Amino acid sequence: MSLVDRTIIVTGAGQGIGRAVAELIVELGGNAVVADMNPETLEAAKADFPEGRFLGVEANIAEEADVQNLVAKAVEAFGSVHGLVNNAGITRTAMIDKMTIEQWNQVIGVHLTGAFLCTQAVGRHMIARAKAGDSNPGAIVNISSDAGIQGTIGQINYATAKAGILGTTMSTAREWAKYGIRANCVAFGVVETPMTETIRTNEKFRDTYMAKIPLGRFSTAQEVARPVCFLLSEAASFITGQRLSVNGGMQIAV
Repeated sequence: MSLVDRTIIVTGAGQGIGRAVAELIVELGGNAVVADMNPETLEAAKADFPEGRFLGVEANIAEEADVQNLVAKAVEAFGSVHGLVNNAGITRTAMIDKMTIEQWNQVIGVHLTGAFLCTQAVGRHMIARAKAGDSNPGAIVNISSDAGIQGTIGQINYATAKAGILGTTMSTAREWAKYGIRANCVAFGVVETPMTETIRTNEKFRDTYMAKIPLGRFSTAQEVARPVCFLLSEAASFITGQRLSVNGGMQIAV
């Protein structure tokens, strides 16, 4: 599961899952390009990474110009981009009848439009390398959720976006397989991050979710980073267009 000399862009990687993925990329020998909207978070992260193996870029991935600048800076710093992890996400909780169009658009913009823009920009770079003779142009891993598979209450915007990520993954895999570009998706259950704090600390929510997890616990950011890096690596060289559920058995499919 080596990522030696591979440069991977990870969006929303200032903390939580994205930060854990970026740390594992470097541990496996790669270079991490971390995109985040918070410059203070990026500066703090920089101190924890080896010199020359980390690039922090302030970017709003829902904005096309920011995404193009992100890819350009990654190429300038490391020469090529070999992987993308579409991880950035936000929540704007409201019941369907009370949700504003702003709450809807904000979540769809970051999760779905952002994933599309990043996939498009990185993919153009990978395709150009493939056409130039690179037989291993790269891999894309999209972060989805059980909410996109089974729905959720109070977050129709989030569930819709995460369901859309599944379609984005499969379409990317079908279109770009001819270039040797792989695209896969990892769907998480409840991971111990700031975004899931309410679920994990509210006794009613915690017990409800815990009862559905055969392994009997929530996952850490570090352990869910491993399947992401697996899909980025040559260990997954013949896997594309797939959804890997990492949820302790919360969703068990035949």
